Amino acid sequence: MKSKMKNTILGLMLLTVIGCSKPAPVQENTAADENLLSLTDDQLKQFDLSVVNIQQQQISSTLKLSGSIDVPPQNLVSVSSALGGYVKSTRLLPGSHFKKGEILVTLEDNQYIQLQQDYLTTAAKLVNARAEYNRQKELNRSQASSDKVFQQATADLQILEAEKSGLEQKLRLININPSKINVNNISRTVPVYAPFDGFVSRVFVNIGKYLSPSDVMFELVDPRDIHLNLKVFEKDWDRISIGQQLIAYTNSNQNKKYSAKVILIGKNISEDRAVEVHAHFDNYDSKLIPGMYMNAEADIPELTAFSLPDECVLNYEGENFVFLRKSKNDFEMIPVVVGRTGNGFTEITNPDQLKSKEIVKDGAYTLLMALKNKGEEE
Repeated sequence: MKSKMKNTILGLMLLTVIGCSKPAPVQENTAADENLLSLTDDQLKQFDLSVVNIQQQQISSTLKLSGSIDVPPQNLVSVSSALGGYVKSTRLLPGSHFKKGEILVTLEDNQYIQLQQDYLTTAAKLVNARAEYNRQKELNRSQASSDKVFQQATADLQILEAEKSGLEQKLRLININPSKINVNNISRTVPVYAPFDGFVSRVFVNIGKYLSPSDVMFELVDPRDIHLNLKVFEKDWDRISIGQQLIAYTNSNQNKKYSAKVILIGKNISEDRAVEVHAHFDNYDSKLIPGMYMNAEADIPELTAFSLPDECVLNYEGENFVFLRKSKNDFEMIPVVVGRTGNGFTEITNPDQLKSKEIVKDGAYTLLMALKNKGEEE
C-alpha cells in the first residue's frame, strides 16, 4: 500500500515537471517569430504589394532651418546729444523710416547760445592777440622790446588758438558750423541728423523733455547688415558651409521667398544641441524687421549611397524597419539604420543585410498593421 502511494506521488511530480517545462519552447518560438508574417493566398490578394531592391542612388536633400531676423551690434545705433538740452520737436515713431542727413530731433538750450557767444568772443580776441603777436615779434627783432614780452604775446596767442579750436569742435558736436556763425545768426536750437538710411527701433523722448548727454533719444537700425540668425542641429552641422545659398520665408507668407547667403557658422553647441548660423540677405526688404521669425531651406549637395524609396522605410516606436519578402506569402520585418533623405529616397547605412533581397515598397505600412494585429490577437 505504501509502495503504491509512493509511486503515485512520483508520477504526479513528474507530470508537474513536464507540465512546467512544455511552455518554454513555445515562448522561444513566439519571440523568434514576432517579426514574421505569413499570409494566405486569399489574404495576399487584398494587399497591393510591390517590391524593390536596394541600390545606390544620388540623394540631393533639402535642409530645413528656423530662426529670426537679427541685427549685429554695430548696426544698432543709440542716438544721444553731446551737450543735452530740451526736446523742441521730433516726428519720429517706432518703425519710422528716415534718410541719411534728415533731422531726427531739434533740441533747445541756453548753453547753445553761450557756446556760440564764447566762440565769437574768442575769435575776436584772437584777432587782437595775433596782431599783438606780430607787433611784438617785429619789436623783438629790432631789440625794441624784451624777450619776456614777446614770449607772453606768443603764449596769449596760443591759448586763444587752442580755446577757439576747442570751441569749434564742441560746435561741430552739436551740428553747428563754426564758419557760419556771426553776431546776427546765433541760434538757441540745434538739429540732430540721421547718420544713415534706416528705421527707428525705439523712441525714448517726447516734446519738452530735458535730456542729459548720457540719455538715449532713439535706437536706430541700419538695415544694410540685417541678417538671419538660424539654428542648425548638431547632426546637420557639417552639411552647412560658408557661402552656401539659402531660401528664406516667413510663416505668414511662405510664397514670398528671400535669397540669402551663409556668412558665419558658430563654433559653440547650445544646450538644445544646436549651432547658430548667420546668413546675409542678398536684397534687403523693408518689411523684414528684427525679431521676425523666419524659416529657411538649404539645398545639400548630392550624395551617392545605398538607398531605398521613402515608402519602404517604416518608423515604429522610434525605430526604423523594412519588410523583406522571403517567399510568395512570407514576410519579415527587420530593423535598419537610416541616414540622409532627399528626392524621394532614404539612405540605408547598414545595407549588407538587404542586398539581393526583395524589399516591400507599396503596401509596407499595411503589412506593419497586419503584423501588429497578429501580435495582439496572439
